[in-house]
Amino acid sequence: MYVVTVEFELHPDRRSEFIWLIRENALTSLKIEGGCRQFDVCLDPKRPNYVFLYELYDDRAAFDEHLATEHFRSFDRLSAGMVRDKKVQLLERA
Repeated sequence: MYVVTVEFELHPDRRSEFIWLIRENALTSLKIEGGCRQFDVCLDPKRPNYVFLYELYDDRAAFDEHLATEHFRSFDRLSAGMVRDKKVQLLERA
């Protein structure tokens, strides 16, 4: 299994809009992408502008397919101005 984690630090005035967009992206990914097994959107109540994603795919090819989807490309384009910082980790589950 292929694991992707993403940490976002958001612009405070764009938080609500970003949360809506990422939840829609996650739900759509789970619904239509056969290789997407898990897509958790996690919030830290002590850090309101921090969002953590935990995504699980069958393999790297499934993740690459995710990156090519229209819903991901739309999310990425629309959310670009909402994000102060973004850190991505690509891992394999043992």
